[in-house]
Amino acid sequence: MLIIMKKAAKEEELVSVKEFLIEREFDIHQSTGANRTIIGVIGDTGQLDTAEIEDMPGVLQVIRIAKEE
Repeated sequence: MLIIMKKAAKEEELVSVKEFLIEREFDIHQSTGANRTIIGVIGDTGQLDTAEIEDMPGVLQVIRIAKEE
């Protein structure tokens, strides 16, 4: 799963999203570019509600990556 943060997301919004994921025992990988920050979520993300994450302050979009069959 990828979580794309808004361009104007505040640091505390980013921290809040990361804490939300870490509390649920997911590993994360943050990539910070010139215009966007992307959080890669590692683990069984099937239990995560993408709408709940998209409603968090600072989040632009959540992309679920399909499992290979």
